[in-house]
Amino acid sequence: MESNVTYIVLDGYVELSKYKYVYFFIMFISYILIICCNLTIVYLIWIHKNLHEPMYIFIAALLLNCVLYSTSIYPKLLIDFLSDNPVISYPACLFQFFIFYFIGPSEFFLLVAMAYDRYVSICKPLQYPNIMTKNTIIIFLGVAWFVPALHSVIPIIVLNNAKVKLCHFKLQGIFCNNAIYTLQCERPRSIAIYGIFAILDVVMLPIFFIVCSYAKILIIAYRSCKEVRKKAAETCLPHLLVLFSLTCLSVYDIIIVRIESDFPKTARLIMTLQIFLYHPLFNPFIYGFKMKEIYKHLKRLLCRVKIN
Repeated sequence: MESNVTYIVLDGYVELSKYKYVYFFIMFISYILIICCNLTIVYLIWIHKNLHEPMYIFIAALLLNCVLYSTSIYPKLLIDFLSDNPVISYPACLFQFFIFYFIGPSEFFLLVAMAYDRYVSICKPLQYPNIMTKNTIIIFLGVAWFVPALHSVIPIIVLNNAKVKLCHFKLQGIFCNNAIYTLQCERPRSIAIYGIFAILDVVMLPIFFIVCSYAKILIIAYRSCKEVRKKAAETCLPHLLVLFSLTCLSVYDIIIVRIESDFPKTARLIMTLQIFLYHPLFNPFIYGFKMKEIYKHLKRLLCRVKIN
């Protein structure tokens, strides 16, 4: 029985046959660190009741996103490193595309939730218990996952219904991101327009809201006592650092798809690695060591492990 499945060659590797074990070792260690670091922070938030607050719940959701995001990329990479000819089926490529563009924007929405939580906590402390209720948390989490998922699935539905033909079967990358559009004979105009709308809706708008929220917090903190300024710095700085990291990731992803095909392959590979290598490790590091309450529990856990 013949298969009609279309396969895409992943042509973004540099001297894979020569350095495949080096690639495999580095990525395997990175993946293990990502899983362990992120899930450790999530575990601490789950078992300690004093961390059962909106801000920490949103942090746990963000770190779970990192695990899902990495799991959609790393296992396939590890298989490809040991393969002589890295390929991926077109349906699997579309699924990886969906996960990638579902998780990325959802992180922006979770950072919006954190920014709003910090705004209410610092600027309206007396109203905080009445505003940041359990229902509010559920709504924020629902929006953070549903809206990006909807945005991500629409291009896939359009591509399938439009029966877009592929003229190229070699992808200039090592996983399926926006570069899949370069495989098409002709990119549908509706997809191009929708892409611009999606960037504005799930990236630029959340960034604008976050920046405005923290600007308001800084203004209020500057006019307040030293204790309020200290609280604002301790709780807001980690979120701003994560926002900066995520924004850089998004810029890398946009640039990589638009650079010319004659762009040096090594430089393209290094840029691609930035998308999924440092960010999932950056998040647990920032929240584990820069969030005071999480750091206290993490320090106790590490001391117990060291003693045992």
